[in-house]
Amino acid sequence: MAKKKVVSIEDRIPRLKQERKKKANRRLIFYLSVFFVLISIIVYLQSPLSHVNTIEVKGNSYTEDEQIKQQSGISENTNIWMINEQDVVEAISSNSIIQSVDVNRNLPWTIEIEVTEFRYVGYIKKDGNFFPVLGNGSVLTELKQQTTGGDAPIMINFSNEKYVEKMAGQLKKLPESILKLISEIHWKPTDDNKNKILLYMNDGYLVDGTMREFAKKMKAYPSIVSQIKPGTKGIVHIGVGAYFEKFNQAAGNTDKKKNNGNGSSE
Repeated sequence: MAKKKVVSIEDRIPRLKQERKKKANRRLIFYLSVFFVLISIIVYLQSPLSHVNTIEVKGNSYTEDEQIKQQSGISENTNIWMINEQDVVEAISSNSIIQSVDVNRNLPWTIEIEVTEFRYVGYIKKDGNFFPVLGNGSVLTELKQQTTGGDAPIMINFSNEKYVEKMAGQLKKLPESILKLISEIHWKPTDDNKNKILLYMNDGYLVDGTMREFAKKMKAYPSIVSQIKPGTKGIVHIGVGAYFEKFNQAAGNTDKKKNNGNGSSE
């Protein structure tokens, strides 16, 4: 039977000391690494390296990039980690043109601001100037223009705020393709019908209608016009029912109403 090798305590002590030294060194290296990482983070946060270098604005058509940047409150001296995204959203959303805002950090030093604007659905004409009207009915009196951009119809004689909002709400529902066909919208209220409107179209037709369910009824306009003989002009009625009436025929009907002493219409 083989004898077990006996290791004396004197032989084991150097080995134990060496292992303890290695563990102590590893622990020291770990603590030093953590320390230097923390120091690096603190230096980074206090240095210009953590400042915003670029602000990218996307989605805006009517609002200038610089205006949105100023409203955000973010500058090149702003620490990218100290930005409160909700505060930025609320600040930019105070602009009546802005419908929604999304703010994102694109490391290492870029802030991306993506906005959704309310669409211009019309222009109010007043004192020879034009003021954009948003889909929520807001009239942007601070954006006075000498001309329109041709991207929305001119709303004429809309002197009542209630009906401006009502008309804007209907225009907002229209497809872009139909909205761009409308040149002017004249408010023609009567004692019997306060919602009466007359539209001048870019293709030469007139549209006689009402604000009630205007967007729904106006969607039939392209179909009605496509059935009209080329070169024939007149009035498309979209009130009670939808039909086309030639200009000479419409004039004859108007004369008949005048002769009968009744100039009102639905």
